[in-house]
Amino acid sequence: MPDSTHEQPTDISARALVQLAERAALCTPAACGAAATVGAGDDRGGPETRAAVTHPDLAPLVAVQWTSGEGPIPAAVRTGEPVAADDLLADGRWPQYRAMALDAGVRSTATLPFHHDGLTVTVTVCGFRPGLLDDRTRATATLIGDLASRTLARDHAYERALTEVDQLDTALRSRPVIDQACGILMHVLGCDADTAFDLLRRQSQRTNNRLADLADRVVRTKGRGIEAALARR
Repeated sequence: MPDSTHEQPTDISARALVQLAERAALCTPAACGAAATVGAGDDRGGPETRAAVTHPDLAPLVAVQWTSGEGPIPAAVRTGEPVAADDLLADGRWPQYRAMALDAGVRSTATLPFHHDGLTVTVTVCGFRPGLLDDRTRATATLIGDLASRTLARDHAYERALTEVDQLDTALRSRPVIDQACGILMHVLGCDADTAFDLLRRQSQRTNNRLADLADRVVRTKGRGIEAALARR
């Protein structure tokens, strides 16, 4: 299989994942290609799981493992240990994966898992012939995988921090209008600040509206109709 990437990375983590798959294939002389995945440790491949492959033909082999929950990748995620199939012709595990792999000409696979900062990274190498990893190749693949998984964990922590900053910024921008809305409710309903905020919050949940949007409506209408709306609820 020629060297190529299945997907165009859109962020730092995706680029690192593509590079990890490519380096894993390069350090395994008998490999015909490689795949790398990163997620939160779900062996069924949750929505946050990302994958990169060195050839498009390997993408279905990754997908069928997440769909069925069977294969070397889910097994490695569950156990935290390397999982190898030296010859899929003689290996009866994972029937769906095995059939698809043999149809693609893949005879052997080896998957190495890595865990850092709540993330699980897997590196899978595939071969056209039985047997893939000798001790030297395994040591090299382990080193590359460990370094790459640390990079992905760092990127994930950075993305998480950016999200938290964005959420905080949104909350700070929304706070003045929420405070104004609470003041209007206090005046209209004759209640204290805590009760006003609680009423606003519950109305937001019941109507499935963002708290800031509901507060903005209360401010724009100066609380007109709020008593009737609360009474209906």
